[in-house]
Amino acid sequence: MPNIDSYIVMGMGGIFAFLALVTFLWARGEEKSINNALLRRRDLREFFTRWPERIEPGALRVGGWILLSVGVVLIIIGGVLLL
Repeated sequence: MPNIDSYIVMGMGGIFAFLALVTFLWARGEEKSINNALLRRRDLREFFTRWPERIEPGALRVGGWILLSVGVVLIIIGGVLLL
């Protein structure tokens, strides 16, 4: 039973990696929805020059990278604890 802790840490890392994937997909969807909403309106086309910049998709991507890095670190720690 001493290996159960390693599997728990690796499982937590897998959950973080999965959440990172979900966050990346969420950011892509948000960016597409913002762009599609702006494309439909002729008076808002200047927003496609990326000004003012929408921070939500970028913030979601940063959160995804943080989740992915924490997940990978936890998986590595769990693998080291197995040895």
